[in-house]
Amino acid sequence: MFVFNDFLNLCYVLTENFGGAIILFAILIKVVLFPISLISQKNSLILYKLQPQLEDIKARYAGEPRELLREQRTLYKKENYSTLKAILPLLLQIPVLIGVIKAVNNAANNDSYRFLFMGINLSIVPSLSNGVIIPLLSAVSAFLLCFTQNMLNPLTKSQGFAGKWGTTIFLTAFGGYFAFVCQAGVGLYWIFGNLFGIVVCFLCYLIYNPKKYVDYINRSVKPKLTKEEKRAIKESKRLGKLREKEDMKRFFSCEKRLVFYSESSGFYKYFAHYIEYILKHSDIVIHYLTSDLNDQVFKINHPRFKAYFCSANGMITTFMKMDADVVVLTMPDLEQYHYKRSLVKKDIEYIYLPHGIGGFNILLRKGALDHFDTLFCYGCYYNEEAIATEEFYNLPRKQLVNTGYGMLVSMIENYKSMEKIKNPKPQILVAPSWQKDNIFELCLNELLSELICDEYKVIIRPHPEFAKRFPGKMKQIFDKYGDKIGENFEIQTDFSSNSTVYSSDLVITDWSAISYEFSFSTKKPTLFINTPMKVMNLEWNKIDIEHIDIWIRDKIGESIDVDKLGGIREIVTNLLESRDTYKESIERVMREKLYAPECSARIGGEYIISRIREKYNET
Repeated sequence: MFVFNDFLNLCYVLTENFGGAIILFAILIKVVLFPISLISQKNSLILYKLQPQLEDIKARYAGEPRELLREQRTLYKKENYSTLKAILPLLLQIPVLIGVIKAVNNAANNDSYRFLFMGINLSIVPSLSNGVIIPLLSAVSAFLLCFTQNMLNPLTKSQGFAGKWGTTIFLTAFGGYFAFVCQAGVGLYWIFGNLFGIVVCFLCYLIYNPKKYVDYINRSVKPKLTKEEKRAIKESKRLGKLREKEDMKRFFSCEKRLVFYSESSGFYKYFAHYIEYILKHSDIVIHYLTSDLNDQVFKINHPRFKAYFCSANGMITTFMKMDADVVVLTMPDLEQYHYKRSLVKKDIEYIYLPHGIGGFNILLRKGALDHFDTLFCYGCYYNEEAIATEEFYNLPRKQLVNTGYGMLVSMIENYKSMEKIKNPKPQILVAPSWQKDNIFELCLNELLSELICDEYKVIIRPHPEFAKRFPGKMKQIFDKYGDKIGENFEIQTDFSSNSTVYSSDLVITDWSAISYEFSFSTKKPTLFINTPMKVMNLEWNKIDIEHIDIWIRDKIGESIDVDKLGGIREIVTNLLESRDTYKESIERVMREKLYAPECSARIGGEYIISRIREKYNET
């Protein structure tokens, strides 16, 4: 701290007044630290520019902390953002302030100093008896600095009302209290340090003006909710908590053999045929957990079907306390993140039920299925991937049940039973996945500029997860294309029905499993856009097998590169005219690669029934 003593002594020699010395000292400190403030301003602009991408990462990897942090670090490194630079000015201010306090205390012991400044003795601690001018001015200066930062600093400016003004109130109160408990000289430094800090804010703003570096106009923002919408959300959360408390009390108070867990209402369709078979061919009571307060299963009226609501957060403890015999999930990553195998019952059999025909080695994260006991397989490729993965990583063998994809039967039957009405003009369904750089994020404008015309009826259908996680992007789509909705264009937001899948003449997608469901049920081709491949497992290519998600694209349709969309109309025309040719290819793939889907309900249902009966030595 001798540096600060010498520095303050020099300022005193120049001003011959202790108050003037402190003010000069505060100015010089700001000058010395100004380059650091500039670096911090530039760094904050980088972070502000990254906010839309960070929001995307937060939404895309919700509930996956390791993946979220990895993606954030990758983005920070790519854009040269430093968390150290962000807090460096604050870190430097702490030793400076401690040095000032020490220097003022040392100076107070030096009889050669004159401490009176405008009638105030700077060597004493302010009190109610000797005045509160310094603490009051300290609080006011702190408020002015915070107010300036709220107006000029891009990160502070973007905070919510509570965040900005909560911090302002705290720092204002702290500034007054700090100046009240320290010597008046320290308070004087605090006052002028804040005032010169305002000057620094303006200079940084002029040198690195956010308007020159950030595109405010095209910036992605979350849609603002009305008071009624906020009130409805708050009421829904309140009712959800009450429902969850009651349902979980009911869930844990009864004996359970079989439990299904669904993340939302849309997942029931993957369980339906197994549940219906079990209810018809056994006396087993099915306990169905869902994290969707408005799940369609609450309308099912059957004496042996019990539905319960449990929020996604509540499911963390529910999984740990699970006491059933068999648990069936469509959710992967058991034990990978916050959903764990039971701590109270170690012999539960966990069955993984894929919610799509595609393989898992590319589409699921590494280790996503390692902690399941049983996998339901829809085709021979699934067995190949499972066995190859177990051998490569030396994992315990799982039970592989060749069920076939039962939902495909429902889709085929629904398509056969529906009235076939030829569309007045070809109907094209654009239905991408929700992974990073999907069609909606990468090339929707280029695609629709070619397709929206009098020649086609175009329907765009976002993936349910995309609509749920990225409401801001959905709002941008509606803002841009809402006025085009009409006879030739539609935006679908109701995902409870597959009517648009059945009625379409062509589906355009990227890496979504909807391609299988469409082509296998209608025998019509799919057009794939070659966006970056949907890869969740970075080690997928270590498993030396032919991956269905890659080879099938040219078997059930055609693919086109993103930079070739200008010629997409010609490809669409060719696909629509050669549907019979593709029908033969699609049926051949189904015969050679898929297990009989019409047997799915029986095979899967009988397996679950037999496993439960074995545990109780029943026949």
